[in-house]
Amino acid sequence: MGLARHRDMRQPAPPGRDHAPLSCFRLLLQAPGRRPALRRFGGLQRSTASQPAPIFNDGDFAPAAAIDASQVFAIDETMRQYVRTQVRREARNKNDRAALYDALYDKSRLKLEYDAAMTRNARETFAARQGNCLSLVIMTAALAHEMGLQVRYQEVLGEESWSRSGDMYFVAGHVNLVLGQRLDDKSGRYDAKGMMVIDFLPSAEIGGYRTRELDEATVLAMYMNNRAAETMSEGQLNQAYWWARAALLQDPSFSGAYNTLGVIQFRHGDLAQARRTFAHALTRTPDNTVLLSNLAQVLEASGLPEEALPLRRRLLALQPQPPFHYFNLGKAAMQQNDYVRAIQLFSREIARDPYYHEFHFWLAQAYARLGQMEQAGKQLELAMNNSTTRSDHTLYAAKLQRLRAVTTH
Repeated sequence: MGLARHRDMRQPAPPGRDHAPLSCFRLLLQAPGRRPALRRFGGLQRSTASQPAPIFNDGDFAPAAAIDASQVFAIDETMRQYVRTQVRREARNKNDRAALYDALYDKSRLKLEYDAAMTRNARETFAARQGNCLSLVIMTAALAHEMGLQVRYQEVLGEESWSRSGDMYFVAGHVNLVLGQRLDDKSGRYDAKGMMVIDFLPSAEIGGYRTRELDEATVLAMYMNNRAAETMSEGQLNQAYWWARAALLQDPSFSGAYNTLGVIQFRHGDLAQARRTFAHALTRTPDNTVLLSNLAQVLEASGLPEEALPLRRRLLALQPQPPFHYFNLGKAAMQQNDYVRAIQLFSREIARDPYYHEFHFWLAQAYARLGQMEQAGKQLELAMNNSTTRSDHTLYAAKLQRLRAVTTH
């Protein structure tokens, strides 16, 4: 996206193994093969919805760093000063909404960068001058609150993409926010006609999309769910458990956090508890392919393949070719030195998700093995342009530079 093409909600999900959702607000992790998956993205008040079923197993996880929900949207004096000296000055010639947007996202000003490496709170995002979509939404909302603007959050429907980290697979969704300004009639009401959508996708990509309004509690749960998935992928299962637990206490209706919790329990070896968690979540969303895949994997790992079989059949009917299906076949073709076939398979995966950098990277390798260096260079450039972290961008840029050095001699 420049500042965003990619999402920032995460959740583990299953192209075949561990799954969890992620994106501007959700996260889903899953491994493409046979393991569970996860997802990630608010008033700061705990939701009044019914609390989740007895799916927690606190006694099996060591205490970890305390989680303070009030810190997610909190701002510091540096941010307040920025509002006073930069945004308010900008507002002399335009409305507060436009002033905030220009002060934050004008490239000559704050110089924010998109980076999907981790989900940050408002202060961390402002200090680092970078963040994923959810981090940028949280920071913008926090500053908007400081200015007295009305903030609404929206999930963009149908905007999901997959990625992976090691044997964990993630599906990312997307959220944006809408800013409103108070009327000048001292009524305390907001101008319904003057709402401004702030989205971190290029403007050409946001026209005509469908959205669903989110309350701030759900956005906060998405943040916690993302942190659960991120700490889990780093091997910090104890901390991940408490993040997922906090997400469910914040919003018990947020299904992505159930999936994340189940994956954590599965990876921790708590198979019976993971089965209960996934089964409970499926009562809420019975056709959720990530949950179906994860529960089937846990049942198989528990020595209950007969119970997993109907879930596998249901999953096949709902999703004949799961995410990463053609990609994994393409990698197998590469191992067999069948580079022509690999190109065909990687291209089919790219047709389904044209913005995932790793698909382009592997396609570049296949072209290079056939000596088609011009095509390899084009795919490496696409991998670099679609990368979502600084480290990946640097890696692909170096490989592209080496390739060009070789082909120009």
